[in-house]
Amino acid sequence: MGMKILVVDDSAAERAKIQNILSEYCILTAGDGVEAIRVLEEHEGINLLILDLDMPNMNGFQVLESLKEDKRFRDLHTIILTNYDEWKDEIKGLKLGAVDYIRKPIRLDALKARIDLHVALLRAQQALERERKAIERLHESERSKSVFLSHLPGLAYRCYKDQDWTMQYVSQGCFNLTGYPPESLLYNRDLSYNDLISPEYRVALWNEWERILAKREPFKHEYEIITATGEKKWVLELGQGIYNEQGEVEALEGIVLDISERKAIENTLKYNSEHDQWTGLYNRNYLVSLLEKDLKLRKAKKALIGINLSMIHLLTVNYGFQYSQNLIKKTAEALSQYCRDNCLLFRPRENRFIFYLFDYKDKDELIAFSNIIIETLESLFVTDRIGGGIGILEIEPNQNETDVDLLLRRLLIASERSVSLFGKDFELCFYDEELEALVNRERDIVEALNVIATEDQSNDQLFLQFQPILCLKTGSICGFEALARLRTEQLGLVSPLEFITIAEKTKHIIPIGEKVIVKAFRFLNKLKEHGFEQIGVSINISLIQLLNPDFTSRLFELISAMQVNPKNIGLEITESVFTYDFEYINNIIEQLRSAGIQIAIDDFGTGYSSLARENELRVDCMKIDKLFIDDLLEPDLSKVITCDIISISHKLGHCTIAEGVEYGIQLQYLKEYGCDRIQGYLLSKPLDEEEAIRFLKQRDPED
Repeated sequence: MGMKILVVDDSAAERAKIQNILSEYCILTAGDGVEAIRVLEEHEGINLLILDLDMPNMNGFQVLESLKEDKRFRDLHTIILTNYDEWKDEIKGLKLGAVDYIRKPIRLDALKARIDLHVALLRAQQALERERKAIERLHESERSKSVFLSHLPGLAYRCYKDQDWTMQYVSQGCFNLTGYPPESLLYNRDLSYNDLISPEYRVALWNEWERILAKREPFKHEYEIITATGEKKWVLELGQGIYNEQGEVEALEGIVLDISERKAIENTLKYNSEHDQWTGLYNRNYLVSLLEKDLKLRKAKKALIGINLSMIHLLTVNYGFQYSQNLIKKTAEALSQYCRDNCLLFRPRENRFIFYLFDYKDKDELIAFSNIIIETLESLFVTDRIGGGIGILEIEPNQNETDVDLLLRRLLIASERSVSLFGKDFELCFYDEELEALVNRERDIVEALNVIATEDQSNDQLFLQFQPILCLKTGSICGFEALARLRTEQLGLVSPLEFITIAEKTKHIIPIGEKVIVKAFRFLNKLKEHGFEQIGVSINISLIQLLNPDFTSRLFELISAMQVNPKNIGLEITESVFTYDFEYINNIIEQLRSAGIQIAIDDFGTGYSSLARENELRVDCMKIDKLFIDDLLEPDLSKVITCDIISISHKLGHCTIAEGVEYGIQLQYLKEYGCDRIQGYLLSKPLDEEEAIRFLKQRDPED
């Protein structure tokens, strides 16, 4: 750092000589004391002042007195210039703060030597001052570090990199974290830090330090320690390696923080995200994550056993939500007893359970296990008299399918198929190629129905056939039953029993049902064009359609728009209406009947038939199911109740229509016991529109 010197003398010649001899330094000059004070105030960092005592305006003594009173200049070193014989002035100057004096006339070489000496002394003094301040800062830093470390919430350390993590320094936070005083860990006096680490984490911690030190990266790792009281605590260690000049690790420094509260919150959140809150079982999220991980391994055989308890919703209706939920909890407790290391239980959704098995022997083991589950469920639900489905899906080790959602959907399909096939009994249903074909077929039917339901124009895939109905009293055709048919290029002709059920399940029955009504009304108009104005058409109506709030008004709109006579329209509804609100159903039926529409109960005697309810329901006709007509082929007719059904129907004020009449002996019986109408293959198979018109004309050639 360059020295800055101010030379003050009223002689310009003297100033020039001094400035020239001291040219290696930064020299400032002033002609009197006043100017000297101004220069000092304007220029910071002036180190040395060469001051002549005898000057006009403000002499050297006055300058010294002024500097002595100003704290800004207390570090300024002043050398006074005196005459040879004025030793008293020299003493006075030194007392006022000067550090040296030089007598005039000035010998320039002596001046240079004296100034160089003072500059050297100044530099030495400055160096000492810097060192003193550095020492003070170091002491302050150590004091601050000590205060900081003593107030840290965790354990600050410096240790050797050895298997014991031998401690060279341990902060006071050690006691709060571990329960041991810091000195007990220093140089393994009472125990090593490794003794505090929970055994299952020791190898992993060492390996992580090895990995980090090789890359010279910061260290960050979570593990558990065991405190003096035996309590386990989760800690987070943050640290780094300390390397010598050769790049070798000479120590480790860092801090160990207590994260037990954070871990408890994390564990709670993790538990909630992986478990069903009501039963405590694993939930769908955990099942999906586990399957996704296991499917990638492709090692052991795996299987899912789905338990479908959807029928529990019937108990909710009868006994309330809490009753059914308590039953679900009891079911979870009962099933949990079968959990093993290779058999886990999940509750993926409402009224569903799934067992996940792996490393099992074969299919027989799955069946045996499922039968044990069935026995448990049957004993649990014996008083509630409900059943469910057991679906089984095997996942082979070499299976390429890794779509977990697809696997769970297949499992659900298997369990739902079991429910639909076996009703109130618990039975097994494996998901296999046959079921896969059924599911794919159902999907194709749904797609076809979706196209039909959404298209505005008439679709040739959906068409009607018409089966004649014969009046036994007159011997003439009194009407037709309109039968919906579905034919697609991919599936061919699809049975109504198949696609109508799917249409009801998917709610496509409402738009498709309206298209059926429109097609039936067109046929009525065609009959009228050919002169058969008295012939009626019966249309099958689903309960879903009937309960649709817009059904009645929309039906009347179509009747008006297509100019159809309501008296030629018959609506056939199934016995499922017996399960619904009678007053509501009767109000709908009454509106339809008051418009002249005939209402018939279809397939009487096979479902929810109740004579008391039948009596309450305001309908016109009762259709006897084919089951009772087939009984007429039995050799002993004394046990047949078909005649009783006809009698009851008449007593209730209904006409009777026998379905599925195929043989003359059946027709003879029905005539004998007063059945009103018949339909079946004895009379005719279902006919297309043109065939139906020809059929009528052939029976009545005059028309």
